Amino acid sequence: MRQTTRLYAWQGIDANGVRVTGQSEGRSPALVRAGLLRQGISNARLRPAGGLGWRLPARREKADAAGFSRQLATLLKAGVPLLQAFEVMGRSGGDESLGKLLTRLKQDVAAGMGLADALQRQPGWFDRLYCNLVRVGEQSGTLDGQLEQLADMLEQRQALQRRVRKAMLYPALLLLTGLGVSALLLLEVVPRFEGLFASFGKALPAFTQWVIDLSTGFGLHGPWLLVVLLLLGVGVRQLYRRHAGARLWISRRALAIPVLGRLLGHAAMARFARSLGTAYAAGVPLLDALGTVAAASGGSVHEQAILRLRQGMANGQGLHQAMAGERLFAPLLVQLTMIGESSGTLDQMLGKAASHYEEQVSQALDQLTGLLEPAIVLILGLLVGGLVVAMYLPIFQLGSLI
Repeated sequence: MRQTTRLYAWQGIDANGVRVTGQSEGRSPALVRAGLLRQGISNARLRPAGGLGWRLPARREKADAAGFSRQLATLLKAGVPLLQAFEVMGRSGGDESLGKLLTRLKQDVAAGMGLADALQRQPGWFDRLYCNLVRVGEQSGTLDGQLEQLADMLEQRQALQRRVRKAMLYPALLLLTGLGVSALLLLEVVPRFEGLFASFGKALPAFTQWVIDLSTGFGLHGPWLLVVLLLLGVGVRQLYRRHAGARLWISRRALAIPVLGRLLGHAAMARFARSLGTAYAAGVPLLDALGTVAAASGGSVHEQAILRLRQGMANGQGLHQAMAGERLFAPLLVQLTMIGESSGTLDQMLGKAASHYEEQVSQALDQLTGLLEPAIVLILGLLVGGLVVAMYLPIFQLGSLI
């Protein structure tokens, strides 16, 4: 009976002493290790790929594809050969992850591999859209210009992400501070009042007794509660990353949240328009571009909608006609796409649409933070104020208790 093969994830050291990772198929771990040794990879550690797993996820390398693209484009435009450009970038004092990336790319390119194929072997740094656009630049002889366009697109995407993080930072810090103060009151202050109230020898007000019981329960079960919440968070994260159905359900629920859903929708449309415009300007056919842009749009709901656009175009529809049948695409984006298709300026119209939706994201962020900050302050004020009132309520009623 023929033994079936399995997919194994491995970590090892290559001939240059660089730690490398990957996945390989084999009938047994021994055969996979033997194949890796023939490739010059030693000290390989294997585990079956897939499954939920209970080990902590490995720390991912910090991938700055925008900075890589900008540096490489500048060197190529100056007439520096590709391999020499990798040498120069490696000596420029970048971080360790960039140095490892350049070493692997230099080895692959020196072995005769094209740059796009070499980049495709580094999925932690470069997605399918990036590799396809680089391949177009290689084939057309415009690699330096294509890398500059990619750097522009990635920098604009990073700027959008920074605006989102910056807008969410203050409400998050405010919430964490308030919860920390409340936990401190429950764990340190309330037990001291409990000892004082015990000397009264009388029944406490119901609200005060409830807060004391809450403090006692939190002190006894607080660590377990934190562990459960941590495991729940890790479990939801793993479920979201590994199961398409869960991702789709979570994405739909997130889009239904007022204000936040509009923010996520505008951000996805901005990424879609920017990525598709860049790919189309590079000469990638729309059908091919939609297939790679779908994964870069963010969110399973938008990804499936973009794939349906691709199917509609494959059936003979124009892009704007296919978009008109999807409720996720706003009429403004459909109109700009129609104008771009009819006038031959689709990349320019998509760029204008991307700028419009990036501005809409900024406005939605301002609105969201404007709603969150007073709401958080009000909730924390009621929480902390309620704890204080609960502790002083027996003192206010001291005359009736003694």
